[in-house]
Amino acid sequence: MLGAIIGDIVGSPYEFDQRRPEVTTHFTLFGPTSQYTDDTVMTLAVGQALMDAGGDESRADVLLADTMRTFARRYPLPKGGYGGRFSRWLHDATMGPYGSWGNGSAMRVSSVGWLFDGLDAVEHWAEISARVTHNHPEGIRGAQAAAGCLYLARTGASKDDIRAYVTDRIGYDLSRTLDQIRPTYHHMESCQDTVPQAITAFLESDGFEDAIRKAVSLGGDADTLTDITGGIAEAAYGIPEPIRDKALQRLPEDLKGVLARFWLEVAR
Repeated sequence: MLGAIIGDIVGSPYEFDQRRPEVTTHFTLFGPTSQYTDDTVMTLAVGQALMDAGGDESRADVLLADTMRTFARRYPLPKGGYGGRFSRWLHDATMGPYGSWGNGSAMRVSSVGWLFDGLDAVEHWAEISARVTHNHPEGIRGAQAAAGCLYLARTGASKDDIRAYVTDRIGYDLSRTLDQIRPTYHHMESCQDTVPQAITAFLESDGFEDAIRKAVSLGGDADTLTDITGGIAEAAYGIPEPIRDKALQRLPEDLKGVLARFWLEVAR
């Protein structure tokens, strides 16, 4: 889960950056404006809710909704912005799922790939984590793809196996390379225009930092792209200690506490 958070922090300065004449992998990994955003807050909220649910589906939907709303109140993030409809959902406890296909379901799902075993279980709980807001089939598919790739990476699957999973079981087209995607890619917030690209960045990488840099190089919704890529890359490569330390320095103590509890849960 920390890999997703690192991706969010590294990608945050570039989310709406239209000033660069070309998108590149050569940039400062952690700069003065590198900060956690709503992606990190919701990733940790989902992780805490699922730990609290303890595998009990009957409690999961309520816990997910309550925990995400609690975390959002604690971290309003005026500069790290919650999306429009999601923000309305956060502030209206009577509002149910609203049919979103946005990439928020995929950016907050990384804990699922660590907390559950077996692809069927991972995909099932990815759907549970998504459907509280993103109950559109594309919103669910994006969450399942991100969590499934992470699970496969952490259990030793090859990149060929992960690619086959995404194309054959999930149904995403991964035929384009990053060099083919990059020239026309722009800020898009749908799962179907974010998750395949984030997975491609991982598939073309040779290490954790390289995966993050390649995801940022696409431009677009950079913090969410790198969040998804970073979650998978952590499971495949681990995280270099200097990168881990710099990211943790940017988190408040209570969010680090959720991470610490999560690591203990995963280590069982």
